[in-house]
Amino acid sequence: NQFRSPIAAACFARKYEALGWQSNWLVSSAGTWAQPGNPALPSAIQAAYRLGLSLAEHRSAPISARLVSIQDLILVMEAGQKEALRAEFSIFRKRILLLSEVVDDRPEDIPDPVAHPDIPAHEIAGQIKDMIERGFYRICAQALKSQSVSVP
Repeated sequence: NQFRSPIAAACFARKYEALGWQSNWLVSSAGTWAQPGNPALPSAIQAAYRLGLSLAEHRSAPISARLVSIQDLILVMEAGQKEALRAEFSIFRKRILLLSEVVDDRPEDIPDPVAHPDIPAHEIAGQIKDMIERGFYRICAQALKSQSVSVP
């Protein structure tokens, strides 16, 4: 929760704010195996800066049952994250999707720059930004659709 998800959250929040929409939507970032309180990685801060974003205030946070329960949509970067979260929070499984599924209708992992140092961080950040911008309205529609799903 120190690179991909903070960049995705910042991209989404910027687009949302630029449209001037007023609502009670919460845009946040959490990690499946995150340690709480860590800042974004230096490579994430630099890549975000190149995109006109700031991650200066970001602090990592682990995903929790409480957080999952209050979110209408949880977008993950890897199929393994989706499987793990759906297994742990099965009652909310319909809210947990891959970013690529929502945006491009196909399951595709977004590489983690820590696990793939051969891929430049700015390329991964650019991929995330492009997906958020291209799929912004689909993401919003999916979140609204998830609001209408009743959970026992």
